[in-house]
Amino acid sequence: MSINTIGKRKEAKARAKVEEGSGNIRINSRPLESFQDEMVTLMIREPLKLAGNLSEKVDMNIKVSGGGKIGQAEAVRQAIAKGLVQFSGDDKLEKKFEEYDRYMLVRDSRTTEPHKPSVSSKGARKHKQRSKR
Repeated sequence: MSINTIGKRKEAKARAKVEEGSGNIRINSRPLESFQDEMVTLMIREPLKLAGNLSEKVDMNIKVSGGGKIGQAEAVRQAIAKGLVQFSGDDKLEKKFEEYDRYMLVRDSRTTEPHKPSVSSKGARKHKQRSKR
């Protein structure tokens, strides 16, 4: 049995394939242990710790692209949590994730605002100050 899930955050998109296995997690063909940034690995491990023994019974292959490293970490985290919930079919696990952090299962819709046309705009709303007289 194989389950495919998607996690998104800002510009980052993560696609996870969850299969029965022995607890191996690979992100872009690299094992999770090989990542240098401790904050990122802790973020990604949150749903695995909350799931308990279930995380040792599944293998996950995750492909992530776009965005920065924190956006990618949150997208991976969401894909893992969704995959674990679908794989187990357990309502208690779903409630546990929702109580801990709702954005593990639900997409956070906040993204950067598109840039507006203006004379010298470096951001979505930043304009050069103009004098009326």
